[in-house]
Amino acid sequence: MSVALAQSLTSGEPVFSFEFFPPRTDAGEQQLWSAISDLAPLSPTFVSVTYGAGGSTRDRTVRITRRILAETGMDAVAHLTCVGSTEDELREILAGYRDAGITNLLALRGDPPGGPGAPWTPVPGGLSHADQLVRLARQSGDFTIGVAAFPEGHPESPDLISDARVLAAKQQAGASFAVTQFFFRVQDYFSLVNRAAEQGVTLPILPGIMPVTDVRQLERFAVLSGAAFPEELATRFHAVADDPTAVTDLGIEVATELAEKLLAGGAPGLHLYTLNRSTASREIFARLRG
Repeated sequence: MSVALAQSLTSGEPVFSFEFFPPRTDAGEQQLWSAISDLAPLSPTFVSVTYGAGGSTRDRTVRITRRILAETGMDAVAHLTCVGSTEDELREILAGYRDAGITNLLALRGDPPGGPGAPWTPVPGGLSHADQLVRLARQSGDFTIGVAAFPEGHPESPDLISDARVLAAKQQAGASFAVTQFFFRVQDYFSLVNRAAEQGVTLPILPGIMPVTDVRQLERFAVLSGAAFPEELATRFHAVADDPTAVTDLGIEVATELAEKLLAGGAPGLHLYTLNRSTASREIFARLRG
């Protein structure tokens, strides 16, 4: 288990983290490392690296995570999903992570191969739920394991209470922390925390924040994730949608306001979805720490 991350999660100090994704091009890789270089001086508690659908970026996820660990001194969390892999294959992947020195995981079921909204069908011999992956990871090495949480409920959950019970099952399987899907209404996060607590969840739940820098891109993400883009907020962004600088400035303002309310309300930290760019995240942190 990553001693540093495990201690940070239980220290009582706010946890701050950033999320990156493995780029598909050389230019994208340059942008990623530029963002990582810019954000490293902020000394985040950890950074995470996502894992493409069906394992499509597995090798890049491992390579980038290893390089972050080797070159930056930042603690890194590698994502892993159930999609497209049998249980035996997942054991091999976990062994590869362990051998690569990766001790922190975010264990996810993942989206169906047909994309969000498509029916979920595990591969023969595969896993169906994230709590099974958490349990497998717990058996496969001394990992610190994070999981996903959903302030507005997972799109496939029948109701919010059932969704909270799923999070409780992940904790029981061995998860140490959770990171939420992005959201825009502070009450959605605290309602999730309260529902989860009623189901016995005690692990820290980090709120995920996505600074808006592209209105149309954000709306696509919201549709895919099931996150609500409140009408009042949408109106404000659409008013400046054709001015990229104004969109970014408003995105930073909105994200900072949300972050301040979350921290004031007792959230254990913040997890920022960077989209492999640093400007908005750096400005948000400057404002929070200023």
